[in-house]
Amino acid sequence: MHKIRFLMIGVGGMGREHIRRILQLPEAEIAALADPSTAALDGAKADFPELEKTAIYTDYKDALAKEKLDAAVIVSPHRMHYEQGMDCLTAGLHVLMEKPFVDGAANAEAIISHAAASGKHLAVAYQRHLLGPYMYMKQSVSHGRLGSIQFVSAYQAQSWMVDQKGTWRQSLALSCGGQLNDSGSHLLDAVLWITGLRPLQVSAVIDTRQTEVDIDSAVTIQFEGGAIGSFHVVGSASIKWQEDLSIHGDQGTLLFRNGRLYEAVDGEPEVREVPPERWPESSNPNHDFVELLLGRIESASAPAESGLYIAKVTEAAMISSAGKGILTPVSIE
Repeated sequence: MHKIRFLMIGVGGMGREHIRRILQLPEAEIAALADPSTAALDGAKADFPELEKTAIYTDYKDALAKEKLDAAVIVSPHRMHYEQGMDCLTAGLHVLMEKPFVDGAANAEAIISHAAASGKHLAVAYQRHLLGPYMYMKQSVSHGRLGSIQFVSAYQAQSWMVDQKGTWRQSLALSCGGQLNDSGSHLLDAVLWITGLRPLQVSAVIDTRQTEVDIDSAVTIQFEGGAIGSFHVVGSASIKWQEDLSIHGDQGTLLFRNGRLYEAVDGEPEVREVPPERWPESSNPNHDFVELLLGRIESASAPAESGLYIAKVTEAAMISSAGKGILTPVSIE
């Protein structure tokens, strides 16, 4: 059986997590590693001895020209995603892109169109689409157990400002944005995917905390159908990680509290904990992508359109926040 031959573009910390997952899949193999840093390439080979003979490139374009490849996983700084993704699609590869997809809604629309014209799959590695508690929430909403969604509150706190100081993630030229665009994009994506709500208008106040990029963000969204939502992304926190979601419908509530899930559905008056054994089985974006390429599923768990919506919301939040504290709603077209 022909194995799906992957090109890894970016083999730093998150890139190695993708490598680890792909190496667990018998239907896939890593044909080449590409990274401008020779230290990163050496580190990847040291971490994965089974890649000892795998071809390495400091320019991914050389790999596209020289190797027989089926797909690429792009885990480079955000600013590079668009060009690298377009080049891979043009070379005939399917593409799995790390979040937050590409820089801006216009580029998102362009690369989605290019993938469609190329007949290639393009997906985003939003892993919450494949994690048990989030899938449970998605199913509950889809089955109508909360009734009509009225209000959503989402909160994420991380010591991102300190932990990422001096890295490319806090360089606007490479990252395209800060915490809202980085970990915060997972939060926005989770809510939009779980609820199926479509944003109409976005208002935001954002503070850079004397850095080049956004650190703390308070974002309000008005959705089609009348639901409203508030998103709080705190990159200046002292704690390592906290993520909470609250989804309220006229017939039920879901509360996710940093790994624990509670529900009151079908008109129940009190929430109760949903134990992990009731959650769907978790997976990961690499396994999902291989299943897609093998034709075992019809669509990716997080198709490229997921990234497009996040790009539109993030752009609108940035435009709104430019009012220097005045909450100016920005329409989503």
